[in-house]
Amino acid sequence: MQYINYYSSPLGKITLASNGNELIGLWFEGQKYFGSTLNGEYKQKSLPVFEQTAKWLDVYFSGQNPNFTPPLYLSSTSFRNEVWKILLTIPYGKIMTYGEIAKLMAENGGVEKMSAQSVGGAVGHNPISIIVPCHRVVGTDGSLTGYAGGVDIKEKLLKFENVDMSKLFVPKSK
Repeated sequence: MQYINYYSSPLGKITLASNGNELIGLWFEGQKYFGSTLNGEYKQKSLPVFEQTAKWLDVYFSGQNPNFTPPLYLSSTSFRNEVWKILLTIPYGKIMTYGEIAKLMAENGGVEKMSAQSVGGAVGHNPISIIVPCHRVVGTDGSLTGYAGGVDIKEKLLKFENVDMSKLFVPKSK
């Protein structure tokens, strides 16, 4: 059985999902790939993992770096899981580019090159927003692209972390 609960953030309603013990999803309302880890059979329930996640989010949205992580369960392809592991290493208040992650993936996999675009696809399918910090990934040119919750939310999350926004920008619509 899977379970859901809700968190009211300064950026809107967030849905939390769990397998009963670990967090399996965290999405902003209307986010791309919303509910991707839910199998259709779930019910709303209060769980310790949701209480831990709410505490983590309270600390985060107060402008602090949470010094703990609720239990997470990330399950997808080995490629996506590897990308998500790298996301978890990006420090609070720092950013990394899709190209830097691709380079790390190539090094870790013993291959010469890795596509930043394929890394972007894996980053975009991250089911646990904010805690697995896909919002900390930017384009090589400093563009704030590719956030499933919307670029406006990505920008606000980075500002919560006091990221130096002077070299970052939102790409103009074509």
